[in-house]
Parts: sequence; C-alpha cells; structure tokens
Amino acid sequence: MINGLMTIPLHTDVRIRAVPRLKGQSMINCANNTRQLTELAQRLRYLAMNSTPGNLVAPLFLRHNLRMNASTKALAVHWLTASGAVFAMLAMLEAINRDWSGMFVWLIVAFAVDGIDGPLARKYDVKTNAPQFDGVLLDLIIDYLTYVFIPAYALYASGLMNGWSGWVSVIVITFASALYFCDTRMKTKDNSFSGFPGCWNMLILVLFALSPPWWVCLILVAVLSATMFIPVKFIHPVRTKRWRNISLPIALIWTVFAGLAAWNNFTPAPFLFWGLMLSSLYLLLAGAAQQVLHGPDG
Repeated sequence: MINGLMTIPLHTDVRIRAVPRLKGQSMINCANNTRQLTELAQRLRYLAMNSTPGNLVAPLFLRHNLRMNASTKALAVHWLTASGAVFAMLAMLEAINRDWSGMFVWLIVAFAVDGIDGPLARKYDVKTNAPQFDGVLLDLIIDYLTYVFIPAYALYASGLMNGWSGWVSVIVITFASALYFCDTRMKTKDNSFSGFPGCWNMLILVLFALSPPWWVCLILVAVLSATMFIPVKFIHPVRTKRWRNISLPIALIWTVFAGLAAWNNFTPAPFLFWGLMLSSLYLLLAGAAQQVLHGPDG
C-alpha cells in the first residue's frame, strides 16, 4: 500500500478471479468485465516490470507538455498580434508631434507584423490551442487603428488635405472603413478581398511621397471609398494563391521601399520612388486583372 493505493506484487501473475455480479446484470456481461479487468491489470504489470518509475509516468507528462507547448506557441501568436496595438500607439504619438516619417516607420512595422501573424496563427492553430482569445477580432481592431484611423489623421493634419476637403476625407475614410471591416462579404472564395480593403496606410504613404494637389487626393479617396462596396477584387499577397509567387515578393519589396522612403523623410532616390509606385500599382490592380483574365471570381 503506497499513499493509500493498493499495489500489485511484480512477481505474481495478475488475474481478476471474478467481478461481483450486479442485480439485473447477465453472466455474459459479468464475464466480459472480468476479462477486461484482467487484461488491464496484466498490461499495467508489464509496464511496471519493463519501465522505471520515471518512464512509467513519462508518457503522461509528455502529452501534457506537448499540449502546453502548443498552447504557449498559440498564445505567443496572439501576443505578436497584440503588439500591433503598441506600434499603433507609437505611431500616433509621432503623428501628434508631426513627425510623419517616424509615424510611418511604426506603421510599417505594424504592417510587417500583420503580414506574418496570420500564417503563424494557422500554423499553430490558435482557434484550437488558444481559444480564449479571438484572433480575428484582435486583428481587425489593430488593423482599423493602423490601416485607417492613424493614416486618416495624418492625411488631414499634415496639410495634404486641410480645410473642407480634409474634413470630408476623414469622415468618409473612417465611416466607410468601419462598415467594411464588419462586412461579412469582404472575403472572396480564394481569400482575396471583395472591394478595396481599407489599406489607407499604403495609399497615404504614397501620397506623402508624391505630394499631389488636394483635389487629386480627394478624387482618390472618393474612388477607393466607393470601391469598398463594389465587387472588385483586391488580392491578399499571402493568402491569394493565384500569382502568389509574384505578389508576395512584390509586397515585401513594397514594405522595404516604403520603409526607406519614410526613413528618408519622403525624399526618396529615383529608384526608390519608382519602385514604390510600381509595386503599389501592382498590389492595387492585380485583383482586378485576375477578374478580367479569369472571370468574376478571379
């Protein structure tokens, strides 16, 4: 007897002679129960004779540790996604201080995090291993800050669009994007976006590099806001399979060029300028091109 538990001597042949028959239980069922208990006892005896105490319990701890590791990895993915909120705050502080280069650097860092947390979430199955947090909702909250809210503020406060045009643009961008982010039809069958996906951070960074007249900015804001609710396809560089071998490298190139342009206070060298323009045009128009070439579903 160890800690109140009965032990079975290892040198004996373990057998269960009989199991008391309960009232109403047939003799066949009672015999089956006896046989099953005997087989279980013999298996336990075999494990005890061929394993050290540590090895005997190791499989239990191993399964527990594997589960803990999977949960820890899934939680780490949620923490990575949540770090986007920190980068959003840092970007907003730079924007308040009118340091637009610093603001966009932090937004690009958040953009990079947003690009890798999705594949990691699918790899470590966060819905199963860390279901207490809703990764999709967390991602949408941070995306609204970094893709919409802070860039819209920068568009107005920087002077690119001030006065009535700035007010109109800020209202349209934030209102239309809020509706789009909760639109259940925003994703297509191939994991692309139906309508402009509210990537105002990308557009406004390009506008900072170009410094176009206010009316050009206003037209772009109006057109892209309208296309948010029109079934025009926009690719997801990671999840859209068609042309992904091209789209993903171009998205990475855009991220590098955008970071360098912001770092150089939006006075990039010609190769950076044209690299940023061409990569932006590809990411903007690739989905529509797929629809033209391959039908409405792209």
